[in-house]
Amino acid sequence: MGVRSRFAVMTLTDAAAERVREIVEDSDVPVLGLRIGVKKGGCAGMEYTMKPVAEPDPKDERIEEKGASVFIDPAAVLYLLGTVMDFETTKLRSGFVFKNPNEVSACGCGESVMLKPADLSEANAATADH
Repeated sequence: MGVRSRFAVMTLTDAAAERVREIVEDSDVPVLGLRIGVKKGGCAGMEYTMKPVAEPDPKDERIEEKGASVFIDPAAVLYLLGTVMDFETTKLRSGFVFKNPNEVSACGCGESVMLKPADLSEANAATADH
């Protein structure tokens, strides 16, 4: 599979993995995990998308971590490289939070972000040491 198999596109915190497992277990229909992508929209230009996965797309990048499965839309891989997916509960909301090194800026509502594609030459240099 070349370079991509050497490092995970994204990692999950314990809280995020636990929430993904809950979503899978609580689903009325059989699902394997969550599919993460990005789409144009929101005040900062891009939004993260999440939807349950019943049938995995063979082109998706699959991440198995801490008992949870996350599928990354191939079109989103470069925008998500190095991202840590977390799940936070605050007084106002609970939801997934993405700590993304490719984020250029985010809007105040936290719902949309400006992302740049990761520089693969930097990513390869960072993973070549392992």
